[in-house]
Amino acid sequence: MNKMFTAASVLQLVQAGRVELMASLATYVADYPNEELAAKVTIHHLLTHTGGTGDFFGPEYQAVKDELRTLDDYMTLLGERGLEFEPGTEWKYSNYGYILLGIVIERVSGQSYYDYVDEHIYEPAGMTASGSEPENRDVADQSVGYMRPPGSDDWQPNSDTLPFRGTSAGGGYSTVRDLFRFARALLGHKLLDARHTDLMTTGVVETGWGRYGYGLPDFRGADGAGWVGHNGAAPGMNGDLKIYPKSGYVTVVLSNLSPPSAIDLGNYLYARLPIR
Repeated sequence: MNKMFTAASVLQLVQAGRVELMASLATYVADYPNEELAAKVTIHHLLTHTGGTGDFFGPEYQAVKDELRTLDDYMTLLGERGLEFEPGTEWKYSNYGYILLGIVIERVSGQSYYDYVDEHIYEPAGMTASGSEPENRDVADQSVGYMRPPGSDDWQPNSDTLPFRGTSAGGGYSTVRDLFRFARALLGHKLLDARHTDLMTTGVVETGWGRYGYGLPDFRGADGAGWVGHNGAAPGMNGDLKIYPKSGYVTVVLSNLSPPSAIDLGNYLYARLPIR
């Protein structure tokens, strides 16, 4: 769900004239290991999961996940590989693409991704209990995620599955109140002006299950009813945020159990809200 904060951050830089949506990754990350990929993939591609940059989950990641301390560490690990498909020709969810957007934010702003989001997303939205601190730091009131390993009926904490810290692709922590505040700040133009808010919340590519915009799936009909938002899922954790721009409703569900615990409840509420 950090992707929402990453997309809003990128669009803030677009709004300020410091990033161009159709510019290449190479424009902002000149040292990217695969020069051909960096020259072809645009910021628009990365935001919409149409860049062909692939994911980072897999054997390579699992072997070194505790050593990945910075966003640049992910680029060092995976930056030599090629494209999965020609940019703009397909839609395929890419956590790695959002890692690259986090690096763009760092290179353009001169701040770490985490400091930028703290200052430009959390602070103006009034989000006081959200972050992506390393797992070896104590976070007040942070819950423990629980999961059932395959073939077991016993609940176990998800501690061994966690990365060193959350990234621009996900893995952060928040509260229902903070995510509600993010939604209200976005709709209230505290994070972006009206034009760039519309840009973020409007689906621009077809996915096969709906439309995806800049960091937000868009499940609205022609009459504007429905929702935009995002969910997040990993062993022992699940979150779901749905924003209903037409009616003004916002639903937030967080769970310290494996998916689809929160998503199911978010969909239950969706089916019962008078959204039209």
